[in-house]
Amino acid sequence: MLALDGASGLLHDHRFEELPSLLRPGDLLVRNDTRVLPARLHGRKPTGGAVEILVERVIAANRISAQVRASKGARVGHEVLLPGEARARVIGREDDLVILEFDQPVAAYLDAHGQMPLPPYIARSVVATDKERYQTIYAREAGAVAAPTAGLHFDHTMFERCAALGVHVVDVTLHVGAGTFQPVRTADLSAHRMHAEWVKVPEATVQAVAATHARGGRVIAIGTTVVRSLETAAASGVLRAYEGETRIFINPGYRFQVVDALVTNFHLPESTLIMLVSAFAGREAVLAAYRHAVAAEYRFYSYGDAMFMTPAPDSRKSL
Repeated sequence: MLALDGASGLLHDHRFEELPSLLRPGDLLVRNDTRVLPARLHGRKPTGGAVEILVERVIAANRISAQVRASKGARVGHEVLLPGEARARVIGREDDLVILEFDQPVAAYLDAHGQMPLPPYIARSVVATDKERYQTIYAREAGAVAAPTAGLHFDHTMFERCAALGVHVVDVTLHVGAGTFQPVRTADLSAHRMHAEWVKVPEATVQAVAATHARGGRVIAIGTTVVRSLETAAASGVLRAYEGETRIFINPGYRFQVVDALVTNFHLPESTLIMLVSAFAGREAVLAAYRHAVAAEYRFYSYGDAMFMTPAPDSRKSL
């Protein structure tokens, strides 16, 4: 784990098991308790052409938005034949996503016939154990199509050590969509449109954040999805319980309202995620940290190594 002090730009190499040494009694860890769905399906057109479906979001009992790969595209009215004698019909589009309606409840169908949507750079076939391995140990609320990967570093022993130190833990839910990992393709960042994701910040978490700040503790997000959840819920200028969609795009110049430190992984170039961490700890400091990580042979991406970062002085805004 690489620690980056956003105020000074100083870097320190650690092992993840040393995380408690970077925490303080009274701090609050916030996790994303989303659970990854087996969200990848392979079907065919009635004419025989192959169709690949990657669920972006379950939007109703029998309806999804999805990324669809098919020869000649997927037009409204087209039907897809799926394993288990299921059928799905294209009923609309939303930006670059396709809206599909199934002839049966989607959640149960995915559980029976879907494959885990491992990142494309994992060059192997999906195996049965991925259904549990590509989850955090605290995954509870099914709905994501990608794991909140910063949480994969944590085990029960780590949480026990944090609790013994006097560090508290609460949850939010953000169902991670595949669009989170799409690169930014516009020179004007304001023109980039995030895919909508469903988020819930419970009242208990809001109260825990307020109590933490009142006692001088820090709110430490486990992953960028937690940052986006909390910042969405504080969009009015005051952190409030929230349940609904978010399209928040955090990039340099953003002023953070809630989060005081961040545990995260190393992210892809040109992604919205690296822009978020650059906004938090400072672009030049983050780029220097990544150069160090490459030279020191840190592992990147979903099953890679972690960072612990604190904010740059000009990235915070008081509630």
